[in-house]
Amino acid sequence: MSLRIPLRPLTRILDARARGENPDNVEKENLRLRHEAQRDKLRVRAESRLLLVAACFVMAFGAVGYKMAALATAVPTEPRIISQGPTILNTRADITDRHGRLLATNFATNALYAHPQDIIYPRRAADGLAEIFPEMDAEDLYRRFTGESRFIWLRRYISPEQEQQVHDIGSPGLLFGPREMRLYPNGSIAAHVLGGASFGEEAVNAAEVIGIAGVEAHFDEELRDPSRVDPLMLSLDLTVQATVEEVLAGGMALMNARGAAAVLMDVHTGEVISMASLPDFDPNARPRPLLEGDQADSPLFNRAVQGVYELGSVFKTFTIAQALELNLFSPYDMIDTTGPLRMAGFAIRDFSNYGPEQSVADVLIHSSNIGTARIARVIGASRQENFLASLNLLEPTTVELVEAPSGRPLTPPRWGELATMTISYGHGISTSPLHLAAAYSTIVNGGTEIIPTLERREEPQNGERIISEATSVAMNALLRAIVTDGTASFGEVEGYHVGGKTGTADMPRPNGGYYEDRNLNTFASAFPMNDPQYVLIVTLQEAAELSGPQPRRTAGWTAVPVAAEIIRRTAPLLGLRPDIEHPLGLQLSNSSN
Repeated sequence: MSLRIPLRPLTRILDARARGENPDNVEKENLRLRHEAQRDKLRVRAESRLLLVAACFVMAFGAVGYKMAALATAVPTEPRIISQGPTILNTRADITDRHGRLLATNFATNALYAHPQDIIYPRRAADGLAEIFPEMDAEDLYRRFTGESRFIWLRRYISPEQEQQVHDIGSPGLLFGPREMRLYPNGSIAAHVLGGASFGEEAVNAAEVIGIAGVEAHFDEELRDPSRVDPLMLSLDLTVQATVEEVLAGGMALMNARGAAAVLMDVHTGEVISMASLPDFDPNARPRPLLEGDQADSPLFNRAVQGVYELGSVFKTFTIAQALELNLFSPYDMIDTTGPLRMAGFAIRDFSNYGPEQSVADVLIHSSNIGTARIARVIGASRQENFLASLNLLEPTTVELVEAPSGRPLTPPRWGELATMTISYGHGISTSPLHLAAAYSTIVNGGTEIIPTLERREEPQNGERIISEATSVAMNALLRAIVTDGTASFGEVEGYHVGGKTGTADMPRPNGGYYEDRNLNTFASAFPMNDPQYVLIVTLQEAAELSGPQPRRTAGWTAVPVAAEIIRRTAPLLGLRPDIEHPLGLQLSNSSN
């Protein structure tokens, strides 16, 4: 209950009347005093509010100033995105060759989707899309546009020209979502190394790009790291890679081969300068994997890494190198080459009759299976297995390709005397061309272990010593002699002192045994042999040279000329100047070391 203050104070009015004064003056004075009190009260309240507002402004500006000062003096850090839900990272680093030339990058484009409820003329939209995208069916689109769906994905990415054509349809229900797609500007060049990429997690306005094969898959996490600034630099040389692929494709056609592979490697750093596998594909339009049949029939199959084959006589190099390293033989020791050599019901024969005996050097130069098998028998199974293991020929390579683990070498279940003899000349054991390249690098580089890599490196590997420098020098002279005086005479390239070993192996039948008219031909070469810098492996599957009256199916007629042309074309690109004044001949000492 509130008390009302009267405007006419009765006591003061009565007193005024008693004194003969006008009582109205009392009432006016009272009203004036009351108004003044109310005005003072309102003024105090207003001043208090203004003071509070001023204090709030001072505090706000103080906080902003403090934050600005803190940011100005703070150490810069990478920004971090905090989200309540999963974040789609659509960044991906570029990939370049060893000289910084672009191999893979991102391309800004759009995805196409539809809100059927916003399509005014479904028939016109369906017909227009079917005309722009031939793989789309107009009737199916019309059925979907007039159905109950409220969201329809149409294309995961479209070109700028296609985007303009969709714009021209003029339907508000056809919408675009921003995308970054992976682009390989060189088409099919280095396709098996790069592999390919595809979309992972997707939303309307974003999509992540993930690697699905090759180095794209192996380095996927690093390439998707948003803090990464520099591109991934590979050991490949784009110009050399393009040249190798061009020559290899020409040789494959000329020699009527079913498939081909080539590996060019630096013998000191282990860098893979070029790796080619044919048939190949365009990673911009990567084909689907085979769901049945032999995966080797797919263009996606990397014959240089995934393909494990009996590579034939190229393995004789390892047998001779081990024999020299163990001081079991010298290059001039004579070996019984009378044949056939029979063992456990199995007959070992030579391609030609080399006479009753040959020197160790001639066994390799003329590629005698019988002589090599007799040398391997002296070496023994255990020592042979350990030596091949030291050359990393018994396990998958560790090269930076997601497919590498599938290239597991095939070895005999029981490494007995017969297996030792057949493995000595490359039968009974299956490895990949990349395995062979790394092992030959060890043989010719002075004897140190080499691990193949697709990452750019500047320094030599300086791996574990496998054979002595003296043995390596002796083997280099023998490999050179194979080109000048042996089975690889078509491998000579003037000025580059090529050395190498041929290998012709019968292709195995699926149900056992070997085909008589299907070979795998290999030339394992190195250059220049006076100071080996590079190893080149060329493999042709089921090749045949048909210019003569009879098909010529040996490596000397097929793989060797192709390798020679690759060396002739790529050696200048690698910075090697031809040396035409100092030919390198066979120079062997009378001792093995």
